[in-house]
Amino acid sequence: MKVDILAIGAHPDDVELSSSGTLLRHLAAGKTVGLLDLTRGELGSRGNAELRDAEAQEAAAKMGARFRKNLGMKDGLFQYNEENILKIATFLRWCRPGIVLANTPDDRHPDHGRAAKLTADACFYSGLVKIETFGPKEEKQAPWRPKAIYHYIQDKDLIPDFVVDISPYMDAKMDLVLTFRSQFYQDNTDAYTKEPSTPISGKDFLDFLKAKARSFGRPLGVEYAEGFIAGRIPGVNNLFDLV
Repeated sequence: MKVDILAIGAHPDDVELSSSGTLLRHLAAGKTVGLLDLTRGELGSRGNAELRDAEAQEAAAKMGARFRKNLGMKDGLFQYNEENILKIATFLRWCRPGIVLANTPDDRHPDHGRAAKLTADACFYSGLVKIETFGPKEEKQAPWRPKAIYHYIQDKDLIPDFVVDISPYMDAKMDLVLTFRSQFYQDNTDAYTKEPSTPISGKDFLDFLKAKARSFGRPLGVEYAEGFIAGRIPGVNNLFDLV
C-alpha cells in the first residue's frame, strides 16, 4: 500500500485543518496520499470517538486518500516511548511514503508537539536495519526511511521554512474541515448547540483559518497558502523551482 505522501495527525482533523490544501494540490498532480491518526480524539469536549471515526473516514473519502488508519493511542495521554515509536515505524514500513507530513513542533495543544517528535523519531528509527517490526501477516518488514518530513503549522504563529500555494483548493479544504461537524461551526444548522463551546467551535475560528492561510500566501503573492517547517534543510535542483 505504498503512497507518495503520508499525513499524520495526533487527532482526527489535524491534517484537514493544517495541510489538506497541500494534499489536495498533490492529489490533483497525480500523487498518492495516505492518512494516519494517532488517537481517536476521545478527550475532545464535543462529540465522541465513534462520531469522530465516522467523520474522519468521510473526510478521507472526500479527499481521495488511498487509506485512513488510526493507531488508537490514548488522546492526551499518549507517551513518547518505545511502544509508540514502533507502532508508527511499523506503519511507515507498511506504506513506505516518500514524504511524511506531521504535527507542528510547538503548539497550544501539548499533544501536537509530542506527536511531532514521536513521528520524526519514528521516521528515523524505521530506517534502522536492526529494529525489527512485523506486518499484518506477521511477516518481517524491511527498513524504510521517508525522504523528508515536514511539520505543518497549526495554532501558534510559527515562521514557516516554506509555504505551498493552495489558492485553487481553499474551498475544498474548508469543506473537508467542516466534515468534522461535531467540532466546527456550521452555517445552516448546528446539531451540537447543547455541547460545550470550545476555542475552535465558533465561526471566528473558521475566519481565523482563512486569515492564517492569507497571511502565509501574502509573501508569495497568492491568495491562500499553508506553511511548513522542514525537518532538515531542503534543497532544490534549480533556482527557478523557487517561486
